[in-house]
Amino acid sequence: MTAGIPGSAGVPEGCTQDTLSAIYNDTESVQKLFDTFPDEIAAVIVEPVGANMGVVPPQQGFLQDLRAICTKYGTVLIFDEVITGFRLAFGGAQEYFGVDADLITYGKIIGAGMPVGAYGGKKEIMEQVSPLGPVYQAGTLSGNPIAMAAGLAQLSILKNHPKIYRSLNEMGSWFFGEIKKIAEESQIPATVNICGSLGSLFFTNETVRNYETAKTSDTAKYADYFRYMINHGIYLAPAQFEAMFLSAAHTRKELEDVLEFVRDYML
Repeated sequence: MTAGIPGSAGVPEGCTQDTLSAIYNDTESVQKLFDTFPDEIAAVIVEPVGANMGVVPPQQGFLQDLRAICTKYGTVLIFDEVITGFRLAFGGAQEYFGVDADLITYGKIIGAGMPVGAYGGKKEIMEQVSPLGPVYQAGTLSGNPIAMAAGLAQLSILKNHPKIYRSLNEMGSWFFGEIKKIAEESQIPATVNICGSLGSLFFTNETVRNYETAKTSDTAKYADYFRYMINHGIYLAPAQFEAMFLSAAHTRKELEDVLEFVRDYML
């Protein structure tokens, strides 16, 4: 999204001609596609919390609506939990929002940051994968022992210490909430989205609820903000449409120091 490129060179139109795009946080746009193609939509794929257009949380009832629509039409609901998986809660966005998907993808969190990914889902779907089913899937590094050992240690800690999620999400609510207060006090057009330990500062007066509203952000202003922060020792994601992540390693004192520079820049 940062480069404004919807696809990639080398991807033929035939690869995307059967893909339909709906609007995030807009149940009506999803329903219209099902009204037009009631028997042809195999799956709905969604980031339960948008995080590749900046952080855009689902509006009240949106994920529940997707679940209901997919159930009605016999369509597979796929959650891309590469970012939200094991971050918002041990059960990811499914647990956090109380919505069950049919398939889920996970990123390198399952390897404690090592290069690995995974997918999982309902038994009847997973049994379609070889050797039980006709879908062949394999990878040289799928069972990399170092990544698996690291991931097992990481996930064991999270499972055995659920208070990590409570304190992390509380820290996120406070930290990003403070940035939001600063933005509201400033003369700079800015808005802040928060979801647990995820947050984004958008340089726009618009309420950012989907891709179109995220695009109203002033990317040049963000670049100026990024340069100011990095020149003061605060390393943020270099693009307006990346998410900010807190970790259990961040201390309140460190975050208070960050807030001072945010305040100095915006006020």
